[in-house]
Amino acid sequence: MKTTDTLRRAGRSLRQAKARTLLTSLAIAVGAFTIMMSLSAGEGTRNYSNNLIQSNVDPRALFVVQDKSLFESGGSASTGLREFDADVSDRNGRSIKLMNQEDIDALKARDDLEEVVPTYQLSVRSVTFSGSDKQYSAEVAAYNPDVKSEIAAGSLPEKGVAIKDDEIVVPEGYATTLGITPKDLVGKTMTLTIIQPTATLSEEEARQVIAAEGVEGLAQRAQGETKELPLRVVAVTKQAATSFTAATSASVSANTAREIAEFTTKGTDTYQKYLGVTAKATEGNDPAEVKTRLEKEGYAAQTAKDLQSLIFTIVNVLQYIVTGFGILALIASLFGIINTQYISVLERTSQIGLMKALGMRGSDVSRLFRYEAAWIGFLGGVIGIILALIATIILNPIINNALDLGTGNYLLAFVPWHAIVLLASLILIAILAGYFPSRKAAKLDPIEALRTE
Repeated sequence: MKTTDTLRRAGRSLRQAKARTLLTSLAIAVGAFTIMMSLSAGEGTRNYSNNLIQSNVDPRALFVVQDKSLFESGGSASTGLREFDADVSDRNGRSIKLMNQEDIDALKARDDLEEVVPTYQLSVRSVTFSGSDKQYSAEVAAYNPDVKSEIAAGSLPEKGVAIKDDEIVVPEGYATTLGITPKDLVGKTMTLTIIQPTATLSEEEARQVIAAEGVEGLAQRAQGETKELPLRVVAVTKQAATSFTAATSASVSANTAREIAEFTTKGTDTYQKYLGVTAKATEGNDPAEVKTRLEKEGYAAQTAKDLQSLIFTIVNVLQYIVTGFGILALIASLFGIINTQYISVLERTSQIGLMKALGMRGSDVSRLFRYEAAWIGFLGGVIGIILALIATIILNPIINNALDLGTGNYLLAFVPWHAIVLLASLILIAILAGYFPSRKAAKLDPIEALRTE
């Protein structure tokens, strides 16, 4: 019997029991839908994460630290008693080895690194804007020229080019707080007030200050020196859909950031001490190889690929969990196929006997029932995949608007070859599920089968 004839006969047999065939196919469709949505969510999230990293991290970028526990979950907790090290700082119950200026200079002198910039921890007492004496509190950070920024007003240099030392970039929320438009905020002078820590004077130094500057001079020293930095607002940014950080901090140049950091920490244990540095591998150097060399010298480093791998690992774990539920649904549906096929064999015992009496071989009978199972797997897979495609089309705009992912970014990505592989797998699994019922049908004795009428 030809394969095509067997397929058509299997299809006709299933049409005679439409309700049972549809219900069994729907059971498979549930598993297919769950798995396909899981694959779509995983692919879409990976694509979005990849866009996120490409927009925020240069492929040659590295983050280098002295303490590798910063890259480990939990880190190293302080034991309360340890050997003194001027470069070790206790932060939130953790002992962290900081970089000093010698480390920075050593990294800058390397021929496989460029654009070595420390991670400055900036502290600003208050800010004011031209045309008003009202003071505000604000967060300030170093401007990252490699991060994509969406502009609400003003202009920024090209990606990879830093802003000038007398310029500052502020988020759109500042304009809202001030009650003006972003366009009106551009060009205003934003003055940062920073304070140097209170100086601790010896008795002899105190006498010298009193003799030279009087009691007022001593009081001023006790309060700490104050400095004002007037900066011109050149751009107002809005939150980018592909940005790691929320747009809540004003951004200054690296030189201004260094000036603020050194002024506000002078005379303290944290003066010229940094958690780490951002740097780039020089042209012709593989960031992974540079990372390996740094680790051999006692540093710890992460590359853009490391960050991508971390995000992808989280996405994959979530995808595996959802896929697992889909597989459980498929396993349940396989028992449905087996049950359906066994019932079909019992109901058609006399027909099987007649077919075998007319010369149909047992192998042909077995193949007929396996093809029926394949049809059920095919129908269930097609239904599940079509439903997943429709859900993807409907849900993508809703998710995009709810999460503000930006134009062209979606968390669900329907991949045709995923659907093809899934459908082929479901057909194969259905054929395997129909093996035992088909084997039972093939072994029926034609005379005994005809007597069951």
